[in-house]
Parts: sequence; C-alpha cells; structure tokens
Amino acid sequence: MSQDDKKLETDDAKDAPEDDALEDVTEGIDALDDGSPFDEGDEDIVIDDDEAGEYEDDAPRLQAELDETKDRLLRAVAETENLRRRAVREREDAGKYAISGFARDLLPVVDNMRRALDSLTDEIRGDESLAGLIAGIEITERELLAAFERHGIRRIEPLGEKFDHNFHQAMFHAEVSDQPAGTVVEVVQAGYVIADRLLRPAMVGVAKAANQDDGETEGGDAAPHLDTKA
Repeated sequence: MSQDDKKLETDDAKDAPEDDALEDVTEGIDALDDGSPFDEGDEDIVIDDDEAGEYEDDAPRLQAELDETKDRLLRAVAETENLRRRAVREREDAGKYAISGFARDLLPVVDNMRRALDSLTDEIRGDESLAGLIAGIEITERELLAAFERHGIRRIEPLGEKFDHNFHQAMFHAEVSDQPAGTVVEVVQAGYVIADRLLRPAMVGVAKAANQDDGETEGGDAAPHLDTKA
C-alpha cells in the first residue's frame, strides 16, 4: 500500500464521527416531524390494578363530598337572596312608614280642630267677628289633611259602611231600625291609615239586632280591640 492510500484511509476515519453526529440530528428532526417522542427517557404513566381499585373505593366518598358542597353552596346562595330581598323590603318600608310616629303625634291636633269646628253653633257661625277665625281653622284643617294625603296618610270615616275589624274599633252597639246589623251608625273618632298599614282605628258605634249582645258584632264574633301596626 502506498503512502497516499494510507493517508486517505486516515482522513476517512477522522470524518466518520462527524457523519454519525449528522445522522443522529437528522433522525431527531424526523422524529419531531412525525410526532414520535424525542426524549427516549419519557415513559407512559401506567396505573396498576391496586391503584385503580383505590380510586374506585374513593369514588363514593368524593361524590358524597361533592353533593354536600353543592348543597351548602345552594343554601348559601338562597340565604344571600333572602337577605337581599329582606333589605329591599326594609328599605321600601322605611320610605313608606318612616313618618308614622310623627304622623301619630299630629292626629290629636287634627282631632281637636275637628272638635272645635263641630262644636260651633249656628249663632257662633253667624257672628261676623268670628268669621275670619273660623275660616282660618277650616283652612288649616284642610291643609293639614292635604299634607297627610301627599305622604300617604288617609282618613277613615266609615259612617254607613259595614263594620270591619281590620280598620274599626266598636265602642258601643245601638239598636236602629233603618240600618242592618253590623253597620257603622256613628263615628266617635276618625281613623287613619298610612300606605297600607293601620295608623289608628276608627272608633265607631255599630248597629245591632234586637237579640244581639253588646259584646258581639254581626255573625256572633266579639269586636276586638285593634292595636295600630304602623
């Protein structure tokens, strides 16, 4: 073998590692292209029969915990909604009935004005020197009642109406021939409501049948004493 042939074999041996490295890189690129795992050290996770059995045993417990959590969540949501509705209702009630105490304190003023006007005789009303005073009291009463109406306070004067224990308080019974039993025949004191709540019941006299006891209204029910609600 000549010196030139030996030198060529030596050069081929030197180039062989570079060819192997290039081949490895090429194979790695081909593996990425076709979706096969590049890292040969990766292994699939395998669950043996014992582990699968443990998971199956835990399933009822986990389902029970899930159901309990769902129930608690639903209860919490329902309670929150109830609190929201209660807050809305209380806010609305505060707007409607906030002046109940103040209005109740003004009722005696209105009552006294009405008593003063009802006590005037024809002679007093005919006195020209008192005409201005009487007119002033009447105007004041009308203005006060109009202010009540603007704030949802309404007067109850149920003369000739059927007795209603929700709004009337029976003070006495009277035998009358021209009114059916249970009819309001006299209003001793007017009642008042604010919005849809009773501020003060109307104190009334009620017609009764000839054989009816004083403590009963029509139908045999005792006339209850009403407490104001507002």
